[in-house]
Amino acid sequence: MTEGPHERESVDRIDATVAHSARIWDYWTGGKDHYEADRRAGERVREVFPEMTTLARVGRHFIGRTVRYLAEEAGVRQFLDIGTGLPTVDNTHEVAQRVAPESHIVYVDNDPLVLAHANALLTSAPEGATRYVDADVREPGEILRAAASTLDLDKPVAVMLMGILAHVPDYEQARAIVRRLMRDLPSGSYLAVRDGTNTDPQYVKALEGYNRSGSVPYQPRTPEQVAAFLDGLEVIEPGVVPCPRWRPEAPALEERQEVPLYGGVGRKP
Repeated sequence: MTEGPHERESVDRIDATVAHSARIWDYWTGGKDHYEADRRAGERVREVFPEMTTLARVGRHFIGRTVRYLAEEAGVRQFLDIGTGLPTVDNTHEVAQRVAPESHIVYVDNDPLVLAHANALLTSAPEGATRYVDADVREPGEILRAAASTLDLDKPVAVMLMGILAHVPDYEQARAIVRRLMRDLPSGSYLAVRDGTNTDPQYVKALEGYNRSGSVPYQPRTPEQVAAFLDGLEVIEPGVVPCPRWRPEAPALEERQEVPLYGGVGRKP
């Protein structure tokens, strides 16, 4: 496929000398879309917190389980995935459209490398639709306006905030973003959240080094703070818990993977 003007512009915007969270995460999960700066930053984290690769894998599995729950059990057919990162296996649209091919998915990210790979994200089932929006999580109003061209915001939407709110250092601002995203969505909409927590001192120490790498800082929070993002929603069992314990599909394996990563899902009444 010939590279279009938007893809060309996005490639030109990429600074390969500065580590970026989406590319570092790609490195940890075994992807190939990263640079030397990302590998160095990723390895510095693993030197202090060797379980980082496991944490990244657990985080990816959590996304798959939440999307399957939302599509299969909750009957959601619209997804707004903010901070999606680089395409990998079992992206939100792939999992959702495997259950319901008519599902509509909007991805949101502000990394030019993600935009350069947007074509990989936009491979939808013919019955459904996917779209990529180039926007920042700190612009919830703009995100919703852009998403409205693909999603019917008068019908339930599942908002996915996976590992992105910790990039907003001010906790009250992060909570305000969540409230704005959910404010005008109808009853029956869902919020799925996942973020790193400060429950492991080595993980916290590793992130301190990561935050000095030049990438966008990542601020782990308490489990209670992560849970508070779902305030006002009907929290789905088992609540906001370590991600391996959220509806594990292989309990014997998942329960052994204790990592400082909490997540949960809530339904708007």
